[in-house]
Amino acid sequence: MNMNIVHSIKNTRMNKSFAGFALGLSIALSGGLLMNAQPTYAAVAVSTNSIADKVIATGEQFMGVRYQFGAPGGRTDVFDCSSFTQYVFKQNGIYLPRSSRQQAAAGVAVSKDQLQPGDLIFSDTNRDGIINHVSIYIGGGQLLHTYRVGIGVTISNFAGSTWDRTFVTARRVINGGSVQAPGFTQAQPARSAPVQTPASPSKVWKHAYRTDSDNQQSEQ
Repeated sequence: MNMNIVHSIKNTRMNKSFAGFALGLSIALSGGLLMNAQPTYAAVAVSTNSIADKVIATGEQFMGVRYQFGAPGGRTDVFDCSSFTQYVFKQNGIYLPRSSRQQAAAGVAVSKDQLQPGDLIFSDTNRDGIINHVSIYIGGGQLLHTYRVGIGVTISNFAGSTWDRTFVTARRVINGGSVQAPGFTQAQPARSAPVQTPASPSKVWKHAYRTDSDNQQSEQ
């Protein structure tokens, strides 16, 4: 056999082998990259928090901040119950009126057995027919709120507590409880709210920044 033909056959076989090896290596590397990409995507998905989680996390940053009856709205060195809820919800794009009575007309009513993290719970601790306390349900039967000088922002058990025994209503002001597109959500008053509210809608917002000290009785 002509030596040139022999060399030609050998070269052809070597080229095919090299091409096969290169293809296999490319597939292996591509597979490795895809496998490495999956955990990154999963980590991003797991780290996404709901609005309720963010509201609760914001509130927990103020654990121990002192309670002041009728604290000015917007201050973070002191809170009363409704200035606290107003502030932490506002930081997450949800605007609430100033007093607990006004806040009790926002969103939609939910029953105690349907509570979800981020829901607002309203109580009449003075038992005089007027709402005077609001707290945030954080799940697990617990409330995040502030009350009483010497206690301040804290987490309390709900079942069997004063706030449970004097429960009036719970309101859901977070739509869907999940991350939403950028923008603000305005909590709107519900027509069927089982609380005392001014007859004129304009008066509701005119007095939106009245504090719970208007009750002339302390929040418990």
